[in-house]
Formats: sequence, structure tokens, C-alpha cells
Amino acid sequence: MAEKKVMLDSGIEIDPLYTKADVKPELPGQFPYTRGVHEGMYRDKPWTMRQYAGFSTPEESNARYHFLLNQGVTGLSVAFDLPTQIGYDSDDPLANGEVGKVGVAIDSIEDMERLFKGINLENVSTSMTINASGFILLALYIALAKRQGADIKKIAGTIQNDILKEYAARGTYIYPPKPSMRLITDIFEYCSKEVPKWNTISISGYHIREAGSTAVQELAFTLANGKAYLKAAIEKGLDINVFAKRLSFFFNAHNHLFEEVAKFRAARRIWANITKDLGATSPDAQKLRFHTQTGGSTLTAQQPMNNIVRVTIQTLAATLGGTQSLHTNGFDEALSLPTEQAASIALRTQQIVAEESGICDTVDPFAGSYYIETLTNKVEEEALNLIGKIDAMGGAVDAIEQGFIQEQIAASSYKYTQAIERNEKIIVGVNKYQSKEMSKTPIMKIDDSIQKMQVDRLTQFKQNRDQDKVKQMLNLIIEKSSSSENLMPIVIEAVEAHCTLGEIAHALRSVWGEYRA
Repeated sequence: MAEKKVMLDSGIEIDPLYTKADVKPELPGQFPYTRGVHEGMYRDKPWTMRQYAGFSTPEESNARYHFLLNQGVTGLSVAFDLPTQIGYDSDDPLANGEVGKVGVAIDSIEDMERLFKGINLENVSTSMTINASGFILLALYIALAKRQGADIKKIAGTIQNDILKEYAARGTYIYPPKPSMRLITDIFEYCSKEVPKWNTISISGYHIREAGSTAVQELAFTLANGKAYLKAAIEKGLDINVFAKRLSFFFNAHNHLFEEVAKFRAARRIWANITKDLGATSPDAQKLRFHTQTGGSTLTAQQPMNNIVRVTIQTLAATLGGTQSLHTNGFDEALSLPTEQAASIALRTQQIVAEESGICDTVDPFAGSYYIETLTNKVEEEALNLIGKIDAMGGAVDAIEQGFIQEQIAASSYKYTQAIERNEKIIVGVNKYQSKEMSKTPIMKIDDSIQKMQVDRLTQFKQNRDQDKVKQMLNLIIEKSSSSENLMPIVIEAVEAHCTLGEIAHALRSVWGEYRA
């Protein structure tokens, strides 16, 4: 009788048995940080519990933030609508039909003030999922902190700001790669001096995985992008031992518990060696810190309550893998934006795991597992092989421009879909254990009247400002965009002068143009 063969989606073969010979002992808090970036990990401090939220108007999102804070959330994560993500104001014809739909609409400093009304920015950590227009949203956040009287050296949070994965997997880019990379290094430089507690980029594997990559590809492509950002900053003359301390990562958590844990452990080890090879000597510059979100693409519209179980498994994977913060998806997110009930259950999932499962009792509970240690080594080996191919092409930017990364993701996505269609991969409720009952799950709908409200408010905002000052600031942005001067102070001054997000984005479009794949 032939021995059963077990393969992961990443192509790694799983042996039926692992032994002590497969294990190499390491300690947490020590290079290469496989077992965790801190010696005490969750014994000292549990992960930050975030809930990703943003929809409709700033007031509606603000109400959800207050609800989540009252439920025990320890950090906010902001979702922006599509026009905001790609640099269009709510009154732009290209924004029609999309205002407030997949996130909150933010056009101006007044919108940002409404979004965080009653929330002291010195007392909360805020993560903003924004990329191409991320520099403008960060400027708005800093400007609001200054309005509140906060010391901007004390405000903490993360801006995603990862444009390379937009070219590779997601598509919400604005400018060509070179000027986009310039904006990112401008943020590195500005924040290292002025906003030292801010994580200046969250290098994102999440959307790479959502686009259909395997776990190994998610890891390899994300770290290759990270390597490209390191090199760009070094070329700008920045000190890796300073700016690399504020880099963070954003990974996906899927359902194969053991592969995901191995992925997170391998990520820390690979990144420690990448930074060391590029000259980092400070341990804080060598440590990979990451946020995790449970897998949106794993959620099913069929039997949606099953998603609570999936999210629980993914929560275990992220925390057993040593994440620094976590967002858990609502069970209804294959159908709509999460309702309050779904968001509350998602948060309670984290809290139950933290308080009742014993995960926080000891550092890296899976360490020493023959299986996990071997799988960590195999994931690392496969990821390094892919990173080597990307390096041979000239790095992540060249690999993206040649279409290599996009083709790899597309091929994996197709293979995965075929496996489900052939019943080689089982998705409960989809291709096995189906049920004929119709779902009665309530869904959240965003009313189309939101767009008119936002546009009317924006029209009034534009009428009540110093038009000469606005024109002066936009001309200054255009002028400085062709120089080597850091744009962040100018953009902050522009939003304080009531320039809108779309106006600033368009000013730079007039110089740099738009990227076309």
C-alpha cells in the first residue's frame, strides 16, 4: 500500500513524523528572533487588539471607534474609501458611486477632525491602511494632532505606505514607482526626526495573499519588497540603524495553523539576516515586528457562521506565531462590511484567546516541536529561493516591472481554485457539507445619500477658505516635487491651509503623471 503523500499549497511536502534531530535550539529576544522579538513576549504584554473599521461618513466611523474602544480595543485601524485611497475628493466625477462604500471618505482636515472627535491622539495607537495617498493622510493626522495640542513626538501608530505591493497585487497606485519610492523615503526621513514613535511603513503581505499567493510567496515577496525599501532609504543617505527601527510588517493568517506559525517564525529569521547583511547592527533595527489580519479571502458567504471558527484558528496561528497586533474579521465580511454584532464577536475571539487559552503563559509555545521547527526551516528555505530569484532580476521593483511577481501570484491563485473545483481541497460548506438553508445573516448597507452629504460639506469647506493661500501651497508642492527637498513639511502645511486630499494628489499628478500597468 502506497504511503499517503501530504503537500501544502506552498508545495512543501509534510513527513509523517519529525524527531529531535530536526530541532535547533534558539532563544526568544535574541538574533535571529525566530522565537520572538522580545524575551517575555505575551507574558510581559499581550498583542495589541485592533479592529479595522471605517465606512460612510467620518461621524459614522467615529461612532464605531468609540464603540470598539468601549469594548476593549487597544488600537484603532482605519479603512478609507476607494476615492480617498487613490487621491480623489468626494466631489470628483471619478468618485461617483464609491464615496464611503468600502471605508470612510476623508477629503480635508475637517473630515479628519470629525473622524477622531473625542479621541486624544496621544492616548491611542492608530493604524491607517493607506498607500498611494498615505503621505497626505499622515499629514492630516499630524495636523490634527497639532490642533489637539498634542506633542507629535508622542503620537504613535502605523501607516501602511507600501506601494510595491500595490503594483504587484492590489492596484490602488497613483504615481510611477520612482516618485512613489521618493514619497516613502521622505516619510522615513521626516518621521525619524519629527514623529519618532510612528511606524513609517507596514510592508504588506496581506494583500499579496488575498490576491492568491501561497504562504511562502507571501513571505518571499513581502520581504523582497522590504529589502527594496531598505536599499532606497540607504541610497537616500538614511541610517539603517535609525529608520529600520520604525518599519513594520502586515501579514495574513490563513487556516493551516502549522504552516502559518512556521511562516511567521521564518519571517523574523529571514528579516534579521537581511537587515544585518545591509549593515544593521542595532538589534531594534534587525527585529521584524508585524501586525496580522485574519484572512478575508478564506471567509465564505455560504454558512457564514462557520467563519467564526475559521477566524479563531487564524487568531491562534497569528498569536502562536508571535504577532505584535491583530485584527480579526467579522463572520459576515464575505457578504458586507461587518455589523456591530460581527465586529464585537471578532474582538471577543481575540479576548477569549488571550484570557482563556493559556497562549500568553509562555513564550513561543510551539518551540521545540519537531514538526514546527522543521516546517519553519522548510518555509525559510523556499522563501529564500524565491528572494534569490528576485535579487537576480535586480530586486523587487525590477521583478514587478517584468511581471514576475504578478505571474507567480496569478498561477498560484489559479492552481488553488482548480484544487477546490476538483474537490482536492475541501472548503466546508462550499464543496463539502453543503446546506440548502438560505442565510439570514443581516448585512450592513451604505446609503447612497452619504455621497451627497459629503459633497455638500466639501463644497462649503472649499468656499470658506483662503483661496490665495491654497493656490500658493499647491504651487509650492508642484515646485518642490522636482527638487530633492523633503515634501512632508510642505504637505502638512498645505492641509493646515485647507488644501484637500484630491487637490494635493492632483498637483503631483500634474508633474509625475499616473502609472499604467
